[in-house]
Amino acid sequence: MHPDVALTHLQEAAVLWSVGSGTPAEVIEAACDCLLAGVDEPTLRILAGISAVPSGESDELRRWLGDALAELSLIFFPEGSRAGADEAVRIMARRLLDRTITARALTSWAYGFITWDGAPLAAGLIDLEYAYEIVEAIVHDGQPYPSDAAARVDADVVAEARRLLGGTAEDH
Repeated sequence: MHPDVALTHLQEAAVLWSVGSGTPAEVIEAACDCLLAGVDEPTLRILAGISAVPSGESDELRRWLGDALAELSLIFFPEGSRAGADEAVRIMARRLLDRTITARALTSWAYGFITWDGAPLAAGLIDLEYAYEIVEAIVHDGQPYPSDAAARVDADVVAEARRLLGGTAEDH
């Protein structure tokens, strides 16, 4: 793995952990990947060496993550921070546009991990999660929604992801 790819993976793992969507083990694994890619800093070694014992890994991660990211010129987002939530939304939007997750997975993730209170940036995605629920559960005027209704919501989610990343509907 190229060092830049490993660092991006670590940054994303740390951000997703900060909003409760990622696990300490994923951050630790990303730190190990950085070492394997040739990135070597003292605190990164400590981070990579955290025991994967679930009861203690979050405490150790909290202790070392900020310093490790700072050594690597990466951004540390404290757990529950609004900036971290905004960045997590952008990470997941990029994953949709890179086709590593589905549109429905993105809206479900935003609804479950971000919420309107956590990051207003995610409001459009959360609204679209409700749109999926309507398409799946409600019959309109006694008739089921057309079969392409979910595909239309998918297209709206892709457009929202592009908007979140500063692009237009024609990008990507």
